[in-house]
Amino acid sequence: MPAAQDATVYRLEDLEQDYPREGIERRRIEGDRFMLLDIRLKKGAVVPMHAHENEQMTTVISGLLRFTIGQGDEVRVETLGPGQVLHLPSNFIHGAQVLEDTVVYDVFSPVSETIGVDQIDD
Repeated sequence: MPAAQDATVYRLEDLEQDYPREGIERRRIEGDRFMLLDIRLKKGAVVPMHAHENEQMTTVISGLLRFTIGQGDEVRVETLGPGQVLHLPSNFIHGAQVLEDTVVYDVFSPVSETIGVDQIDD
């Protein structure tokens, strides 16, 4: 990958893919202080409740996701569709259920090798 200080154009379809969980495919672009993930989720996929150090912005490009956010008496459910953005502060507990095939762009800061979905034990 080119040095982050270079102005670089990426083509998402040319980036390496990984599959952190069943029904989830992603591609990653890293800068110095943030990373962008292009994530494709299949209907029925589940991201169990978790938290991570990274601050996160999730933008739904297409499809529908149901997020469970918070814990204990502070739990709420938000259903997000195209054009909606969810901001999750660092170490904020959340999970998601994929209601239809969905594409999201996630921005995480700081950059890290793994995020919450990589660390979840079923």
